[in-house]
Amino acid sequence: MKITGARAVIKALEDNNIKYIYGYPGGAVTPLYDELLNTDIEHILVREEQSAAHAASGHSRTSDTVGVCLATSGPGATNLVTGIATAFMDSVPLIAITGQVSTSMVGTDAFQEVDITGITLPIVKHSYLVKDASEIPQIFANAFHIANTGRKGPVLIDIPKDIQLTSFEYVEPTKPKLMGYNPNYYPNIKQVARIKKILEKSKKPLLLIGGGAVYSKCFKELEELFEKVNAPILTTLMGKSAINNNLENYFGMLGLHGTAASNYAINQCDLILSLGARFDDRATMLTDNFAKNATIVHVDIDPAELGKNITTHYPVVSDIKNFLDEFNPIIEKLDYSNWINDIKKLDEKYPMKYNKENINPPMVIDRLCNLTKGEAYICTEVGQHQMFAAQFYKFSKPDRFVTSGGLGTMGYGLPAAIGVAKANPDATVINICGDGSLQMNFAEIATALEQNLPIKLFLFNNSSLNLVRQLQYFGSNKRYSGIEFTCNPDFCKLVKSYPNTEAYRIDDISQIDDVINKALNNGKFTLVEVNTQTTEIVYPVASARLGVKKLDYFDGEEILY
Repeated sequence: MKITGARAVIKALEDNNIKYIYGYPGGAVTPLYDELLNTDIEHILVREEQSAAHAASGHSRTSDTVGVCLATSGPGATNLVTGIATAFMDSVPLIAITGQVSTSMVGTDAFQEVDITGITLPIVKHSYLVKDASEIPQIFANAFHIANTGRKGPVLIDIPKDIQLTSFEYVEPTKPKLMGYNPNYYPNIKQVARIKKILEKSKKPLLLIGGGAVYSKCFKELEELFEKVNAPILTTLMGKSAINNNLENYFGMLGLHGTAASNYAINQCDLILSLGARFDDRATMLTDNFAKNATIVHVDIDPAELGKNITTHYPVVSDIKNFLDEFNPIIEKLDYSNWINDIKKLDEKYPMKYNKENINPPMVIDRLCNLTKGEAYICTEVGQHQMFAAQFYKFSKPDRFVTSGGLGTMGYGLPAAIGVAKANPDATVINICGDGSLQMNFAEIATALEQNLPIKLFLFNNSSLNLVRQLQYFGSNKRYSGIEFTCNPDFCKLVKSYPNTEAYRIDDISQIDDVINKALNNGKFTLVEVNTQTTEIVYPVASARLGVKKLDYFDGEEILY
């Protein structure tokens, strides 16, 4: 059977159960777009290529399929770069397809030629420049395998236009077998037994859950662990979505904007059993004084993470689910109630709280959590609102938090929400944003409306980049620079200028519940705008000088551990 390169690409996507491609066409991918007319795969036309990668990322994070994005050569390809880097930092499986100038023109500085495989080399798991159309079936088989195995991540496939048009005799790809790529999914049994003994000897252990647990989808196994080991539970930002945030022993997020209780636990514990957390700088702050009294057990599927940021005493290379499959059956019931009660006392003294006199983001997010029962998919942009969402939205179901944790990409939330909504058509999908981040991508409102997606935008508008303001407040002696927007649009009128939308503005505390209920139940794409003060600060804040040993608490009170 002879087929063209373009047909081979689409067939590879069909064979991998891809239903949606997020993309933006151009001259170097017209054969692919022509072939899309012959398939049931739906193309979703975004307004800018970066959004295609973010939407594919949101789709991938909240479904069992790998997200796919498509762009043309040159600027189309380079516009994907931030989205690819975002997926790389958060270990999101992604296939990024780019068009390239014809092979005879590669290296001639042809119109819209760019070396996208070279540009993205540090931010992909792997990349391919297709030089022969007959290679396409095997390249795609390998690419899906690489993207969705081991530590997951993006793979880029760059395809010259003439390759897309070339016919060849199709041969079914073989099962991927890649030299030097052999992820280890299973723990050493002797290591597991050793960690059991270490945990049993511990007086003050804690369980630290990271994003790796989300990708492992070990939610039931974690519940079994928590039933057997009655120890304090903390999460990283990305780990929040791995557990029910209402567990009695869960003390919240650690680190820069973590709870007072979680950072106290880090300072006092004698053992950290880390499951899929990579100890990034916002979690550990200063590594020299992080958990100084603790033995560190680090379980991670990526051996490169073990000992990278902090000293690891017992490294275990394994998928988290497979580790728990071995660990849970051999562990007896362990009870650390006294240790838990010690942390609870501090949690009661320094709870997460907010000003209840004036309307503010935590107040609205707290009510949003209550009215959605913690069950909504929450996407965020990046800014103060991202941290408030992490602090005050308590997820009752796993795998519901979609945020740019590693790269911290403003403009991520709305396109990611589009991908989440396409993957989960019956779910409530909310994007929490600030006016700075929303203006980076609000053109995607049109994409959401074309797709008939009733996404809810909760906009906290302070006409400012307020997380930067906060950094300047603490780090630049309140000398504020380059953070004010003096010509913001009327966001409600902006959204209402699109057909079949709703927009509400909350001006008073008494309106919050009524407006949220209207927004959640109107079946339309909706904006809820809340005008807030530039004086808002995300508390607690760990110290730049002392790390997690000192927190600025609510209203500037200091906590020293």
